Amino acid sequence: MAPRSTRKPVPATPTVLRISSKNYSSWSLRGWLLTRMSGLAFEEEVVAADDPKAKAELLLQSSTIRVPCLVHGDVEVWDTLAIAEYLNETFPEARMLPADRIARARCRAISGEMHSGFEALRSSLPMNIRAHRPGFALWSGPRADIAFILGIWEECLAAHGGPWLFGERPTVADAMYAPVVTRFRTYDVAVTGAAATYCQTILAWPLMEEWIAAALREPEAMIEELEVDAEF
Repeated sequence: MAPRSTRKPVPATPTVLRISSKNYSSWSLRGWLLTRMSGLAFEEEVVAADDPKAKAELLLQSSTIRVPCLVHGDVEVWDTLAIAEYLNETFPEARMLPADRIARARCRAISGEMHSGFEALRSSLPMNIRAHRPGFALWSGPRADIAFILGIWEECLAAHGGPWLFGERPTVADAMYAPVVTRFRTYDVAVTGAAATYCQTILAWPLMEEWIAAALREPEAMIEELEVDAEF
């Protein structure tokens, strides 16, 4: 009979994902999707939307965004792309980036564009999952951003065959652009063709369905500045 092992089980690394409002916070959604995609189990720590720092971030008034923040053991990572890279390196089996070198570079590039660009879209069409604004007036700035994003989607879908931006499974890029799909639905943005099918794919993603259901259950602590009207 083999001797009984005396090795103690290794305790799970304590993991917390700090997020803000599920209704309003697009960055929290991105960080949450990325962490769920990695397969890492975590506890949610929700920062109240009326917390001064959290509100400043939601209103784009903060010079830095520290939510979402992933705390994995003694590692603390708060920039969304840094979270994506950390999770991809720590859990390579999750395949959060495309296997092909060229596709992987493209995935990083368009994720970076979403991370640092499209300011007109962000400020004019803030994320608000509970709201629906049919007939919303779009100015030239957000219209240009929308056209550019739709072009990115159409190019990726044509190159990789869909249903996700880089083929048959979601990647970091899909997590980065998922909040845009909720904005398009909230503000009744017309989307056609392959881009419209992609929006349906995102909204039918079980992770997105889970997040949206939680956003709709969230206590209605309204942030007036993000409750924009259809008329300017």
